Amino acid sequence: MARGVTVAGRTIVVDVGKTHTKASLWGPGAELIERRWRANEPQPEHRGRWPALDVHGIDAWLMEALRELAADGPVARIVTVAHGAAAALVRRGRLYAEPMDYEIEVSPTDRAEYDAQRAAFAKTGSPALPQGLNLGFQLHLLEKALGRFPDDLLIVPWPQYWSWRFSGVAASEVTSLGCHTDLWQPTEGAFSELAVRRGWAARLAPLRRAGEALGTIRPELAAATGLNADCQVLCGLHDSNAALLAARGHREVAGREATVLSTGTWFVAMRSVAAGSRFDIGELDEARDCLVNVDVDGRPTPSARFMGGREAELAAGADAFRLTDACAPANLLARVPDVIRRPMLALPGFVAGVGPYPDARGRWIHRSEEPLERRVAADLYLALVACTTLDLIGSRERLLVDGRFAHEAPFVRALAALRPAQRVYTSSAEHDIAYGALRLVDPGLPPASGLTPVEPLTVDLTDYAAQWRALAGREAEAS
Repeated sequence: MARGVTVAGRTIVVDVGKTHTKASLWGPGAELIERRWRANEPQPEHRGRWPALDVHGIDAWLMEALRELAADGPVARIVTVAHGAAAALVRRGRLYAEPMDYEIEVSPTDRAEYDAQRAAFAKTGSPALPQGLNLGFQLHLLEKALGRFPDDLLIVPWPQYWSWRFSGVAASEVTSLGCHTDLWQPTEGAFSELAVRRGWAARLAPLRRAGEALGTIRPELAAATGLNADCQVLCGLHDSNAALLAARGHREVAGREATVLSTGTWFVAMRSVAAGSRFDIGELDEARDCLVNVDVDGRPTPSARFMGGREAELAAGADAFRLTDACAPANLLARVPDVIRRPMLALPGFVAGVGPYPDARGRWIHRSEEPLERRVAADLYLALVACTTLDLIGSRERLLVDGRFAHEAPFVRALAALRPAQRVYTSSAEHDIAYGALRLVDPGLPPASGLTPVEPLTVDLTDYAAQWRALAGREAEAS
């Protein structure tokens, strides 16, 4: 971060992702001091009723991580960030039931029963998603399993659950409610008819702003972790929105027409509509995993997504993405011409029910036995699917790629080649979500470093992309 910038004391950012949980300590100059991470361990069945998130394992690890991060000085605040499609049920100061993992098997009867109650996409910007990716569907299933929710039960979105765990104060927040939950109307800034009718709106914890301090650390947690008693706990936000907030800290993006493509287990494209411009929810294609997120200021944000990180590993094999020394950018880029010449094509989709080709079944044409070539072909596949999602939301002018795949040279350079009318950047920072969380504390906080313009691949992708699109379209029609 720039010299002279301060976020007034040290900050711990807790980032509970779908596959990993991270805790990082940042200094008063917004410099990274220490970082811890842990792989989450989803629970296949909770008391034989539903697969649950690893809430207890995460909790135990976080207590130890907080103890280590607090060991050498006071901490001014904790900011929580977490993935969407999750919430906790809290009653009388305790967790009422383990939060459901969205990767669940769904019976046709339950699905039909719930779908009959959902509002139209034009009202919520929330498409009908598979498994438990609509939070409203999770609440429907939980209520069926547990019986009618008690009047004093609180529904707490996943980022705010951790804020509640640290502070004892329960809250809800718009970025968490506005991420394909079926519970929020983004253009109205109000709960959906479904949420009101089912009584969930009345049970959702009170709305607070993402950067608002809920209170100080619970006394018993201060004693257990060594955190100072006056450490504040902020409300927190949805992780993709933290990445969007981080992107808006760059002068190339702030206040302009731009799109942020966050990459990891999920690839989430969020279009930051230029000030004064409007868009119509009805223009988005809900059948192709388009949706409307809501930013920290409550503004509707057209978005599209697919499970890119998961697809890449399923398509190429996890071994291809565990290679290290051989995967230097130059080595990967050197394989691109051969992959294109063959052509080696991965066709959508390797995770069913999501993304712009939700019904297609992934397959290979000319699949290689060589892991490095499969990795490069998977990168080109990701670029082609990402390009499709970006077109679906009308992305234009500027594109910022962040997250894990921002460092995957064939992917970002292919994306730049496929979108010649758009300026593509990557962020050289490795902690964009944490930077977004820190911007809740100081909105004027500049980024640690500037954006890096991406040079397109020098090899011509025209025929390769045209063949992929034609075959992908046929796969979608046949499914």
